[in-house]
Amino acid sequence: MAYLQFYPVQNIGPEPLTELCFKFICANLDIISTKNKYGNRTLRKGLVLPSEICDKMLEFAQRDGKDIDETFLSIFEDVKSTRLKTVKIINSCLSDTAIRIIARHKLIKLELNRCSPNLVTSIEHINEHSENLQSLTLRGSFKSNPVPVKFAMCHYYPRGYLFKTPKLKRLAVGNVCISTSEYAFLLAHLPQLTHLDLSNATEIQNFYFHNFVPNLVSLTLYNVKLSSNLQSFVSRVCHLKKLRHLDISLATSKYGQYENPNQMLAELVNGLPELVSLDIGGTNLAGTGVAERLHNMADTEYSLMCDIPGLASRVNNPLQFLGLYGTSHGACKRHDIPAKLIAGDANEEQILIAARVCMDYKNELLQKVMNDLYHIFRNDSCERMDHALCTVLEAMEKHPFDKHIQISGSATLFYIVKVKEKSDLIVGMKRRIIGTLLTGMSTHNDEEPMIRNGCLTLCQFRIPQDVMWNYEALVKVLLHSVKNAEPEGFVQRIGIYLLNSLACQVDGKEKRLLGKLGCVKAMLQLVEYRLDSLIFDDVLEVAWSTMWNMTDETPVNCQRFLDEHGMDLFLQCVDTMLVDKAYPRKEELLRNMMGLLGNVAEVEELRVNLMDQQYVSVFADLLNSDSDGIEVSYNAAGILAHMASDGPSAWTIDDPSRNDVLKLMVEAIERWDLSAERNINYRSFLPLLRLLDVYHTLECQHWAVWALANLTKVYPLKYCSLVETEGGLEKLEKLLEDPRPYECIKFLARQVIYYCQ
Repeated sequence: MAYLQFYPVQNIGPEPLTELCFKFICANLDIISTKNKYGNRTLRKGLVLPSEICDKMLEFAQRDGKDIDETFLSIFEDVKSTRLKTVKIINSCLSDTAIRIIARHKLIKLELNRCSPNLVTSIEHINEHSENLQSLTLRGSFKSNPVPVKFAMCHYYPRGYLFKTPKLKRLAVGNVCISTSEYAFLLAHLPQLTHLDLSNATEIQNFYFHNFVPNLVSLTLYNVKLSSNLQSFVSRVCHLKKLRHLDISLATSKYGQYENPNQMLAELVNGLPELVSLDIGGTNLAGTGVAERLHNMADTEYSLMCDIPGLASRVNNPLQFLGLYGTSHGACKRHDIPAKLIAGDANEEQILIAARVCMDYKNELLQKVMNDLYHIFRNDSCERMDHALCTVLEAMEKHPFDKHIQISGSATLFYIVKVKEKSDLIVGMKRRIIGTLLTGMSTHNDEEPMIRNGCLTLCQFRIPQDVMWNYEALVKVLLHSVKNAEPEGFVQRIGIYLLNSLACQVDGKEKRLLGKLGCVKAMLQLVEYRLDSLIFDDVLEVAWSTMWNMTDETPVNCQRFLDEHGMDLFLQCVDTMLVDKAYPRKEELLRNMMGLLGNVAEVEELRVNLMDQQYVSVFADLLNSDSDGIEVSYNAAGILAHMASDGPSAWTIDDPSRNDVLKLMVEAIERWDLSAERNINYRSFLPLLRLLDVYHTLECQHWAVWALANLTKVYPLKYCSLVETEGGLEKLEKLLEDPRPYECIKFLARQVIYYCQ
């Protein structure tokens, strides 16, 4: 039976080919459908899709985060070419047309959770095509909450029933508001009903409707207040002699305190001979834990062998499942409990079982269970890590809008991923973890605990390699947190570190996307805030580093930097370092700023923006810098070399003069150690190789050929092949044959050729 499947098979191995196919189709719907001008889709002519494909398409579309609305469901409009049998839709706003499309398939199973359709028209469509329907779930689905059955009665009362579903075996209607006189109306014309779920219902009172459902094998009344007349309830329930599962658990123990709990539980269990599954979580029905002899019980001889007196009769016939989560007096921690599976918080196994029981609709309890699971991992005591990982992911996936589940789940994921060997996580599982985190972070992007947990977990992966499939979503989340989090807080700090990592080792497409989404502006705002507040920290350094990475071979981002007045902030930072010489991170900050401006200088049409007396004076002064080894001096020379390569006519300032700057450049180059290790990463040598063609200003060649000699000498495996593939050797041979370059340039050129050979 479904209610006993507490340990489903969890897939942590490679994704099956069929799943990959469904994912691909759902991400590329044009393969099977065409879209009209209104956005609705139509199945391509000649295609016929059986229920095995249609049901899975719907399932995977939801997993992929696609909106299950009228636009998507229109693919299934033609019931001759498509066939749905089992439909489960969660967190979607369904129109009347969408419900009609679904219902026309004459489903076997329909489940709508938090979908907000119109009650009257939905029932109309369901009833019209209900001849095959065996399972119906409408939980938290209607626009009024809780659902007043009276609202439907005024439309359907003359015919005397709400649902006309002759084959229906399972009915779950969450959050109904119903009185005793209306049970007949709700349950009439359901002769085959075996499973009934009225969780969170109000006004159920004394279970008068047992006469309408004599064949029930499963009754779920989670979070239904029964304490006002438990004796009457017990006597009525005990008429259901076929009942195998009973759930009368509560989210809070406030309404679960009964008089004579041992006697009540004993009467309930003895009156239901087929019972194998019982959930009494949140009540006091398990007693105080003191074994006592119960009056009027045939098997009192077993009472001393059972720590739950009301279950003494089941000592020799233990229940398959017993829910004790949140019961009074810590019932789940007792020793002699007549049940094979127990949901509670006494140990890891009980907590995982409790999570399974609460997974679909017991949100309040699931929040508590997720916290319990978090504490297990925090204390490094989890033994079933794969099972726990799948449990956490499923909870977060099924309840994306529940803030508490997302926060506790993301905290648990951090510990799981931190402890688990990364090699044990296959690509599919990595994607599932990251995708689940991103959904939670996007949905709750103003909740700092959620963003903090998500960022800490993402830091356990390889960035950017492991997130390239959802690069844009992560960038948006991080940008939001960087701009809106506490200005000097941890969330902003870790967010900017991740953004910097995302800007590294990616191609121009991703770099352009960063700029398009506003990353340059966001970094400059961070810089401006810190300059105004006189805060000189690692965030200031990383903000410049991020912009350095973003502008690498990406002219559009260089333009954005200039448009957002980045040069003004550059001067302010330099002035600040001149005033505060004790600034601890000035070497890294200078290196990052100059690296960024080096990228700007590589763009020919943007160099005119650098031809300013203030800027050039700073560049010239920094030629003598020994900060961070040679990096600052090297980048300053590179900027000036690119500016000088445009010829004397492009040098439009008088001070410092072009000749003076070129002289200082050569002096700086001759001071550098050719064997110096570098803190720089070239993905292409084309900007350097371009300078080898500048014969009108040999100093430009000097800087470029020194850079090539240094990099091929210190990092031959990385850079020699780059020189060869980009045509560098041909340019160097040409340079050696030309009489104009002076001997120092030719010596360095021969060195590069030697290292490459």
